[in-house]
Amino acid sequence: MVKILAFAGSARKDSFNKKLVKVAAQGASEKGAEVTVIDLVDFPMPLFNQDLEAAEGLPEKAREFKKLLIEHDGFLIASPEYNSAFSPLLKNSIDWASRVESDDEPGLLAYRGKYAGIMAASPGGLGGLRGLVFVRMLLNNLGITVIPEQHALGQAFNAFGDDGNLVDEKKRTSVMNIGAKLTEVIGKIKA
Repeated sequence: MVKILAFAGSARKDSFNKKLVKVAAQGASEKGAEVTVIDLVDFPMPLFNQDLEAAEGLPEKAREFKKLLIEHDGFLIASPEYNSAFSPLLKNSIDWASRVESDDEPGLLAYRGKYAGIMAASPGGLGGLRGLVFVRMLLNNLGITVIPEQHALGQAFNAFGDDGNLVDEKKRTSVMNIGAKLTEVIGKIKA
């Protein structure tokens, strides 16, 4: 079975990106994937610092996050756009999980050979599109294959209903398709 980890690079309680990644996760679930949706707020990590790492090792929450990454075949990531790039929360979490914990551990163990689908939501007209360029580049550099399908949701403040789902059926289908396509790609690779 295809296992997918879904999360957003946002700490905000009522985050548009948290809502968006849940829509994509639904698409993956409907395609047959086992999806785990997490909130990065539940994995608080200090700002990455190599001196801190040398003195204390990987923080416990970073270790838990890294373990989840390793246990899953792929990722659904919704990233808010911060000044045309990704959020510090997303980058810091990814950085901590990239660290090697022993001499016999392969580099980038949590990322190499994995697959991802990316998306963004923003109150602005471009929907976080500029930030997705950097998310795609970062993930590719870590050894993750990012599927071509992506979605940038603009005007996000009026895009979701009270139930947290996308109001516009075409947008909802497009986002769900990211999860479905990711599941399909991983399924073919695993077969």
